[in-house]
Amino acid sequence: MRRDARRPGFLPLALLFGLFVLFLYGPVITIFVLSFQGPDGGLTFPLRGLSTHWYGELWKGLGVVDIGAALARSLSLGMVVMVLTVLLSLSAGLAFRKPLRGGHLLFYVTVASLIMPSIVVSLGIALQFRLIDAGLKALFDALGASGLAERFGTSLGLYTSGLGAHLTWTLPFGLLIMFAVFNRFDASVEEAARDQGASPWQSFRHVVLPLIAPSVVGIGMFGFTLSWDEISRSSQAIGELNTLPLELQGLTTTVTSPAIYALGTLTTGVSLLVVAIAFGSASWLRRRKRGVAH
Repeated sequence: MRRDARRPGFLPLALLFGLFVLFLYGPVITIFVLSFQGPDGGLTFPLRGLSTHWYGELWKGLGVVDIGAALARSLSLGMVVMVLTVLLSLSAGLAFRKPLRGGHLLFYVTVASLIMPSIVVSLGIALQFRLIDAGLKALFDALGASGLAERFGTSLGLYTSGLGAHLTWTLPFGLLIMFAVFNRFDASVEEAARDQGASPWQSFRHVVLPLIAPSVVGIGMFGFTLSWDEISRSSQAIGELNTLPLELQGLTTTVTSPAIYALGTLTTGVSLLVVAIAFGSASWLRRRKRGVAH
């Protein structure tokens, strides 16, 4: 049977889609290509040789910036944010399966950070922690620990204000995904496990969790990637030590060599690797679930 001829509007729409994809990924491809410039390469085309010279320069350090330390900080913070986003989103999803007093208000308060300007959230968190600093110093003075008050710097930091700032961005996405999953979840399979004598924990571990595992992996992916490249919410609330995206933003005004492209390629590669691992894990979990079902 002959295939139907494509409609007249197919080619213009295909061209428009191609231009859209080029607009999205063209800059990433350009940075990737320019990162492999030769030792005499510049920031623009044409290429002057092909080499990994600028990746070597990157690991030697870019001025006063310790790229390795910034990379380690971003990776560790991203992992903590990922774990907390999964645990809190999953817990909230389970809690909201039953009527919860004040649940609607709690939900709207949680997702409100999605519509608030990121810089406002960052400034608000920074101000809150400065008030905490003032309160702690006043408490130390009241207790007669003036030396401790003098040595105390600030409670702003990577795993205090910085962690909170990132969670205001990742948690709403995790909650929305989890609510959507449980809205279409067939509770009869859980009830069947209970009828067979399974405890609530056994029912969750052996029935509910395997069924929602691909979505949990997706939440983890969102948690890490959103934290990994976050700038606005980190700018005022991160404390004294910068994450890699903040260092990269600062370097764009001082580094005038393709080493900045090598750093951009490295950070993009980490994001793509996490996405690939998440998709691979979700696909494996779906195949395993179908195999168990059959």
